[in-house]
Amino acid sequence: MNRTLPTTARESADRRLARAIQRVTGAALGPYQTAVVRIGFSGAWLLFLLREFPHRHELYGPEGPWAWDMAQQLIANNHSFTVLMWSDSAVWFEAVYGLAALSGVLLMLGWRTRTMSVLFMLGVLSLQNRSIFMGDGGDNVVHLMAIYLVLTRCGQVWSLDARRAARPGPRRDRVGPALWTVLGFGLVAATLFADRTGESWVLVLLWLVWVAQGLWWLACRFASGEPKVLLDVLANLSHNAALAVIMAEVCLIYATAGWYKIQGSRWQDGTALYYPLKLDYFTPWPFLSDLLAASGVMVMVLTYGTVIVQVAFPFTLFNRRVKNVLLVMMMLEHAGIALLLGLPFFSLAMIAADAVFLPTVFLVWLSGRLGRGRDRALRRPKAVPEQRRVPEERAPRTLVG
Repeated sequence: MNRTLPTTARESADRRLARAIQRVTGAALGPYQTAVVRIGFSGAWLLFLLREFPHRHELYGPEGPWAWDMAQQLIANNHSFTVLMWSDSAVWFEAVYGLAALSGVLLMLGWRTRTMSVLFMLGVLSLQNRSIFMGDGGDNVVHLMAIYLVLTRCGQVWSLDARRAARPGPRRDRVGPALWTVLGFGLVAATLFADRTGESWVLVLLWLVWVAQGLWWLACRFASGEPKVLLDVLANLSHNAALAVIMAEVCLIYATAGWYKIQGSRWQDGTALYYPLKLDYFTPWPFLSDLLAASGVMVMVLTYGTVIVQVAFPFTLFNRRVKNVLLVMMMLEHAGIALLLGLPFFSLAMIAADAVFLPTVFLVWLSGRLGRGRDRALRRPKAVPEQRRVPEERAPRTLVG
């Protein structure tokens, strides 16, 4: 009996370990969460580019206060990645800006998500690293998440890729190889301009992704057995590792912000929120700002509440109900920041980052509701001649258009 118990315990531990390995390697976890993160960050970046379109030359282009030669000197020191250093031509800048906006649209729609995630990352890094002093804090979050999204399988749901994959029957892909070939020439050009591009690790990542995509296409086309299974396992591992890093990054952001706030005297006495409400730069709605600042109790509650929520959130991940409550509070907090302080893109970026913790049950329910709403919007009744119209109780169901 004494020998049986340790053996049984080891077998149970081995089974748990095997289930854990199977769970991590057998599927890409959190498909709905990564889809929301993909849509949220690409949408936030696209809206930012559209809003700043009239001012794009002053922010990141040749007419900005941070001149091209100054950017060259800075990038030579910090080795930041940007393709805008290939040329100081206004045409080249317009092309990069347009590609950044187009990749944001296509990534949000989920068309060729792996390729678009790479182009999205290139657009974000190129523009932000060209003028690193432009931004409101949300750009740092977009910067990091753009890199992490490349490693995820964020197009499994709520994407044109998922819709295409669900179609029955064999399909021959011609767009994928064409994109792969064009991007290969682009990578060769980027390698030739490596001394002007910046960080070499970005080029290494791009070459790895390019080779992996080629191997994936070959495996799907000519070897659908073990090679495809192996590549699928590697893709799942990459996705799950990136998802874990995104979750850890969000927790680190809130924990760091919360603990730094605790050390500030204005946060300790509960008056920190009052001061930004009195700055003209952060008051798009002066009436609302003055109304809130006039209530000392509300200022104190919101100030202390912000610190408590940010510090406590990483510790609530082990309790699903408490985590969901704090998650809603943080999203409402960022919505308030967007409204009262005039920082909509920072708030959109943080809400998109928070969405990685949304419960799957809620996202599946939301997906069903959106699908039913789409079906009702696209439904078209069949045309029935007047003389042959059947009674209403016997009328056939309309077809989905």
